[in-house]
Amino acid sequence: MKIVFTVISLICFSLGFSQKTNQDQRIWMAYTGQYKASPHWGYHMEAQFRMDNQLEQNLQNLFRIGAVYHFSEAKNITAGYALVNTYNATADDFFKENRLWEQYQVTQKWSKDVLVNRFRLEQRWVEQLSISEFDQITSKTVYQNRFRVLNRFLWHLIQLKSEKESLYLVLQNELFVTIGQNSVNSKVIDQNRFLVGFGLNYNNTIRLELGYLNHYITSTSSNDLMNHTISISLFHNIVL
Repeated sequence: MKIVFTVISLICFSLGFSQKTNQDQRIWMAYTGQYKASPHWGYHMEAQFRMDNQLEQNLQNLFRIGAVYHFSEAKNITAGYALVNTYNATADDFFKENRLWEQYQVTQKWSKDVLVNRFRLEQRWVEQLSISEFDQITSKTVYQNRFRVLNRFLWHLIQLKSEKESLYLVLQNELFVTIGQNSVNSKVIDQNRFLVGFGLNYNNTIRLELGYLNHYITSTSSNDLMNHTISISLFHNIVL
């Protein structure tokens, strides 16, 4: 299963590549909280801040909330809302995106190793900025449906000072696919994110991960973009 997952991830990682690709560097910081309020119900809270490689310009921030229903310890569904602010260099301003999202997640465990498969559907209302002939910024809102498939593997490496602390390898790939006609990106493959890194697990409630994220974005109107990204993530899972 581990070999199959690795092969699938590498195939997805290479799907969107083209010869005309710009490259850049980024730093992403994220907090993700899963709070279980009862045997079946919980909620999700998330905040992400995406900066340039000098930590001088905030390029995008994302805030996501959701309600979670747990079928079991291994399977759950979530539905929620996200607010995304993205910097537009041409207009020197941020444009907003309002997003509804629904997902189904399955977690499998082998000894101390973990495989997560996540399937997410998004309904996106994206503001598009443009500059008129009188140098005024104008905006309109366009709609897009998008489907995301994430495969995430946590491979236990070593136990640390106590049984509640361990170091692991994380290998992850997420493919974004557009659905139907839309004005955001007319290409079928919207983007792909491939992550490799290391994580520190404490008591299965707190995970701190540091890794390299290759973020490939396709474009309808210009060259594709490959961001070489340092990813810093904090995951918090607690039972209330």
